[in-house]
Amino acid sequence: MTMTAAIIGGGVIGGGWAARLLLNGWDVALFDPDPQAERKMAEVLDNARHALPMLYDTAMPIEGELRHVKAIADAVADADFIIESVPERLDLKHKVFAEIEASARRDTVIGSSTSGFKPSELQQGAKHPERILVTHPFNPVYLLPVIEVVPSPANSTASVDRTKAVLTGLGLHPLHVRAEIDAHIADRFLEAVWREALWLIKDGIATTQEIDDVIRYGFGLRWAQMGLFETYRIAGGEAGMRHFVEQFGPCLSWPWTKLMDVPELTDELIDQIADQSDAQSGALSIRQLERLRDNNLVAIMRALKGQNAAAGALLNKHQKAMTQPLTSDEGPITVLRRVIPIDWTDYNGHMNESRYGQVYSDAADEIMKLVGADPGYIANGLSYFTVDIRIRFLAEALAGDLIYVESRVLEGKGKKLRIYNEMFRADGTLLSSGEQLLIHVNLETRRACEPADAVRDRLEALAAAHAALPPVKV
Repeated sequence: MTMTAAIIGGGVIGGGWAARLLLNGWDVALFDPDPQAERKMAEVLDNARHALPMLYDTAMPIEGELRHVKAIADAVADADFIIESVPERLDLKHKVFAEIEASARRDTVIGSSTSGFKPSELQQGAKHPERILVTHPFNPVYLLPVIEVVPSPANSTASVDRTKAVLTGLGLHPLHVRAEIDAHIADRFLEAVWREALWLIKDGIATTQEIDDVIRYGFGLRWAQMGLFETYRIAGGEAGMRHFVEQFGPCLSWPWTKLMDVPELTDELIDQIADQSDAQSGALSIRQLERLRDNNLVAIMRALKGQNAAAGALLNKHQKAMTQPLTSDEGPITVLRRVIPIDWTDYNGHMNESRYGQVYSDAADEIMKLVGADPGYIANGLSYFTVDIRIRFLAEALAGDLIYVESRVLEGKGKKLRIYNEMFRADGTLLSSGEQLLIHVNLETRRACEPADAVRDRLEALAAAHAALPPVKV
């Protein structure tokens, strides 16, 4: 059954929420009084469609339906989940919550995207405060996985657990903030860095670009995959965190920062920051900067995915939940559906030749699983090795293309497994074909051997079924 979400406020954050929900198969009703809301939402969704599917090696759910509505009541009446993303004014949020409660179902959770207000402040004056809590995301919402879930004592454990389950189902990482505090956790860190950056600019020590460079080329990359404390633990060497604290702890008393003192945001300082920022990035439009940001995030997160670390481990878990098992062995079998990611393309702008080999390797893995040579079989010391592959390149595959692979078994006898694959674009264009020869091996001796009886029997049956198909040109 398709779930429905209501988004109240379609700005940067609300639009990002809507995009993540839609691309995960939810229907979304969006209310925003801005006359440009539909145009802005379309542009955000276009970027999300380009970026989010590239994080996964399986096709995402069928995109949900987006409705722009003219009243809050129209958005929330049938909603299973409600997100408030209006400007950071407490009086405005209270007004919006009152309108939501007047029309929404009694059991629907209302999550606020607020970056600063505590849930108990949001709940003031509400008829059912137990349904309102903080669900604070990070921009771009459709790519970054962490989300701060902040309840108050008024929220039941059941409502918090239900909210976290919904967010997990969207590929997010709910960070349960156990105590109410202004600005929650993440923005308190960001505020500290922001304050110090303002002083470095004010005192003429660094420009906006130099500050950004030291983050993106240095500790920002470490933080992206290991966080603060684990990074420092490694910095302590074999002795670990204790040695690090003992060695560097005294530095905390040195006058290195002006962290507790903020420069006055005078017109002069604002102009200085704005001028430096324009010099740094003004040649690109906001949408171009967003696309560049998204491509970079996809590449970084896919790299982490290959190592099953940090955000990559979360992607692998979500991908596994989305992947549909093969349901037919009559063939040709559609063994793979996925989007071509940006990091698979080369200087010519199309998919690199090596990635065709990866596609067919992934296709062979699916055939192996189908006949019982799955991860458990491999863990017991038996597998198939590719010994020959012949690939024909027939048309270009570009980043963002949705492709699928159809495979058939040409030979499945004894130690041999021969597979023929065809790779298509979603519109049916044949992009490539490839023939693979795999040999069954013993992983301990690394030599060819006969497969287990069950695998041999299933493989021979599959080859016999595919032999009845029209012949292929190999």
